[in-house]
Amino acid sequence: MARHSGGRSWYGKLVGAALGVTLLAAGASVWTAQAGPTSDSPPKASAPATPRAVVKPVAISIAHASEAGARGVNITIDDGPDPVWTPQILDVLKEYGVKATFCMVGTQARAHPDLVKKVVAAGHRLCNHSVSHDTAMDKASEAYQKQQILDAERMITEASGGVRPVYYRAPGGAFTPYSRKLAASRGMRPLGWNVDTKDFERPGTAAIIATVERELPNGPTLLFHDAGGDRSQTVQALRKLLPRLKEQGHIYGYPVR
Repeated sequence: MARHSGGRSWYGKLVGAALGVTLLAAGASVWTAQAGPTSDSPPKASAPATPRAVVKPVAISIAHASEAGARGVNITIDDGPDPVWTPQILDVLKEYGVKATFCMVGTQARAHPDLVKKVVAAGHRLCNHSVSHDTAMDKASEAYQKQQILDAERMITEASGGVRPVYYRAPGGAFTPYSRKLAASRGMRPLGWNVDTKDFERPGTAAIIATVERELPNGPTLLFHDAGGDRSQTVQALRKLLPRLKEQGHIYGYPVR
């Protein structure tokens, strides 16, 4: 699974300042993708969202397959929720009766709890995408990785009203053995992807569709985005792809756990 190419550039343009746990506690709602460590001493992770005793560990291997089987397709949506684009994507998913997995950034979930609750109410699954979408997490200390994963778990769970994320997707695919083990111990299956639509580059609706059709034989898990910039091409691509893939005999499902 390749790291996002170009992911830093479009995220970096949106960062107002490097944000840490202190700013998170202040309740800032600005977009914080690509925030990294802010001091030589990584912040200590907050308590897990739920007591360890009530969490069932899952496999530590990175999931790519679909619970729907050989013809399954997993729609995964990263980096939100976003007040402009998440509702539009929810509308398209509802129109075609498709359930998806929303990989949420902790600061975004905290800033928009109403949207997190809407995602849950619509029957979609939640995925932990770290606190601040730092694609260099795999180069950071284990203490920093722990903070990013456990604090995001807590923030998403609180925003949802108590529904926990059941997957963990490392920003840009920056998994480590430690981060996979930690996430799995908290009941969050590490989640990869097979088809990177590159929609964050805004290549055009037709190009996004062509990428999916060309690369779907590689595996069922498709990567889209609902934040980090203008996602109108993503919305339009989903509007065309969802009925087309269904007509081709594909079944929409969730990634395996």
